[in-house]
Amino acid sequence: MAASEKTLTIDNCTTSEGWTVVLPRRSRQRRKATQSGVLEEKQEPWTPTDSLTDPSKKATLVQKMERCMNKIDKSEFYHTFRDQIQTSIADYFSKVLASEIKMQMVIYGIGSIELYEPPRLQLSLAILLKRDFSWIGNVEVFDPILSATESQVLETLGCSVMSINEHGRREALKPTMFFMPHCEAELYNNLLQANWKLNLLKNMVLFGNSFETYEQHVSLCKNSPILNSVGHILAARGFTNEFRIQTVSDDYYNAFHDSSWHIFSPLLESELQFINS
Repeated sequence: MAASEKTLTIDNCTTSEGWTVVLPRRSRQRRKATQSGVLEEKQEPWTPTDSLTDPSKKATLVQKMERCMNKIDKSEFYHTFRDQIQTSIADYFSKVLASEIKMQMVIYGIGSIELYEPPRLQLSLAILLKRDFSWIGNVEVFDPILSATESQVLETLGCSVMSINEHGRREALKPTMFFMPHCEAELYNNLLQANWKLNLLKNMVLFGNSFETYEQHVSLCKNSPILNSVGHILAARGFTNEFRIQTVSDDYYNAFHDSSWHIFSPLLESELQFINS
């Protein structure tokens, strides 16, 4: 997402959880009308926001990331987070993996890891998950605001930086973990729309903003501008297994508050009725 700080902002209507919902940014030049009438962005080639890397900035950022990963690794937050995966939701991950050995990870909207701590914490968590769970495969990362230096650091940390802006529309043709904490509602909606088929949804695990909270927000704010961006999110609630995480301490609240694991289990095509948003 382009909001470097990944701040959750909204239309003066907040949820009881205290977080607010990011509104979509429209780009008419990059959106087209599909046959169904839904607007969607075109996938397009992407390069970093700058063309030159700074070796000193790269070294400093690598050090920041190492400190961040070490901090999370030793925290009660990470112990609790990892334990949840190993216990209460382990069977769900196994079901998504099915006969596959690895589940690829796609990170959308990480934000600026150079300028802000929450994106560094979020990226650190993703890297630690890959380290600790052998079934997590390649890690791909994308955010249109990434600089050349940040892209190099991501590569140094074992991630691949995408050269295409998919606008969140990656089809889960194989088991895929979409790691998207505090992204825009529109990006989650794009992802669901692109995978609105039984054989694709079953391949997905999503870590991001609570869908339950979106539903609560819409019920409280009838005139919310996000209504046009959450159609698939709300429709998916009927077949989504959602598991909230615990931030445990204030150190991790800004980066992970109101985040959940989402696993999708529609049984019938009739559950995937047409959603015009």
